Amino acid sequence: MGEWLHPALLLMLGALPLAVLQGRQRQVWQLVLPLLVLAAVVALPAGLTIRLELAGLELVPLRVDKLSLAFAYVFALIIFIGNVFALQVNDGAQHVAAAFYAASGLGAVFAGDLITLYVFWEIMMIASVWLIWRRRRQAAYEAGFRYLIIHALGGMLLLAGIIAYWLHTGSLAFEALDGGGPAFYLILVAFLINAAAPPLHAWLPDAYPEATVTGTVFLSAFTTKTAVYVLARGFPGTELLVWLGVFMTLYGVIYAFLVNDIRRLLSYHIISQVGYMVAGVGLGSALAISGTTAHAFTHILYKALLLMGAGAVLQMTGRSRLTELGGLYRTMPVTFLLYMVGGLSISAFPLFSGFVSKTMIIEAAAVEGRGVIFLLMTLAGVGTFMSTTLKLPWYTFMGQDSGLRPPEAPLNMRIAMGIAALLCFVIGIAPGWLYAILPYPVEYQAYTAGHLIKEMQLLLFTGLGFFLLVGVLGGKNKISLDLDWFYRVPGKRALDRLGGGVRRVDAAARQAFMARFQALEGWATHLRLSGWPLRSWPTGSMALWTAVVLALLLVFGLGR
Repeated sequence: MGEWLHPALLLMLGALPLAVLQGRQRQVWQLVLPLLVLAAVVALPAGLTIRLELAGLELVPLRVDKLSLAFAYVFALIIFIGNVFALQVNDGAQHVAAAFYAASGLGAVFAGDLITLYVFWEIMMIASVWLIWRRRRQAAYEAGFRYLIIHALGGMLLLAGIIAYWLHTGSLAFEALDGGGPAFYLILVAFLINAAAPPLHAWLPDAYPEATVTGTVFLSAFTTKTAVYVLARGFPGTELLVWLGVFMTLYGVIYAFLVNDIRRLLSYHIISQVGYMVAGVGLGSALAISGTTAHAFTHILYKALLLMGAGAVLQMTGRSRLTELGGLYRTMPVTFLLYMVGGLSISAFPLFSGFVSKTMIIEAAAVEGRGVIFLLMTLAGVGTFMSTTLKLPWYTFMGQDSGLRPPEAPLNMRIAMGIAALLCFVIGIAPGWLYAILPYPVEYQAYTAGHLIKEMQLLLFTGLGFFLLVGVLGGKNKISLDLDWFYRVPGKRALDRLGGGVRRVDAAARQAFMARFQALEGWATHLRLSGWPLRSWPTGSMALWTAVVLALLLVFGLGR
């Protein structure tokens, strides 16, 4: 099974019964299917390649190496965790969409050619939008539609880039692409759209908070991390990505401070954390690529844990604004403690997973002598700890009592959060097994005196600053405008004006045509009244001339 059954195909086929299964049968299959997929991924040997010929093109639907396996392992893990979290959801369409979405992510990381990659890229877009729409409210429909437009644009750019690349090189192999040329930049921009790189990034904080509680967990894992994988595969060492990635780290944490919705805050931190990975791809060294892969692995787990905690709050209270929450630790202590594991992980706190992965990328910048990059990424870490690990849990679970007394999250939700939290802690204290599956051999040691002192000083002084300013750092019940304002508001106005102009031109053209037609009609009427061509003819004359024409046609037809 491991060598010949593609894990993505197994997941897609296995997802179909979820559309009709009900109750306990559906829940059992939700747990068994991800375990089968995980077993299929683990059984794949590095170096396995399956090739197919289609219409004269060589396709490679399955290409297994250490880079693809590292992403596939964590994808398979999060499929299982996400399904445990969603066990109580009685929505077959949502479960099927989540499975197809996850399968497309697996298909993309195992794709050895650009055509196969494109097919799974488009399936990912179509399946993921249903996780937004299944929330069944107007804001979700609108956000999902905008999400679809942006990702359709990315898909068109990717297809154009693939065609241009094939015409230029005659190859469809998905390897590191040569720099320069239209194909290079078309494919790069398409990948960066899925990585939520500014300025076309707002689809992520716009759509993810509007998705279903369980759908957001899947959304956080696949689209941006698949984009990180394809960037690492196709664009290692691209200098542009270093500076773009650093900008993303800072941009995400700045906006996380400004927003009031807890899931929107965490969505902006996806942009920030993916920025570390994009910068690592740009650095391009073995340490940087391995650090990028390790950080993608840990990020999928701790970000899912954070969003599961926020989702549990939303489900149990019906609220997600910091200004409406507070004091929930009294009745949701388990959710609070498990959330804090994710918060400490994303902040690179020693003994938690982010410490052994994020610091690899920062260290890679230091080794390359990129002092400015090193300092800016370190600065972004301050904002991450301040907003995700201090601000959000303080104003949600601690702080001023909102008077809400919701019960704890359902047992399956707590179990899913517990599994993710356990993995975050195990990776943090024993990172050797994670380092062993990275694409390049790793000699990096996270637990050195220098790393520990630097991180603890940074985090402790940040914590001190937060509690000194706790009175002014709370959520504000305001709307924070992002760069999408420039194409959502002025763009809509421009389209309205363009539509008005088109309508005016159309009306003028119709009026001119009708004036000409009426003039022609008047001229024809005049000829009919005064000239013989349009004169009314007797019926007998018309019959005579019709017989003459038919006779001539008959004669010429027999003559031939």
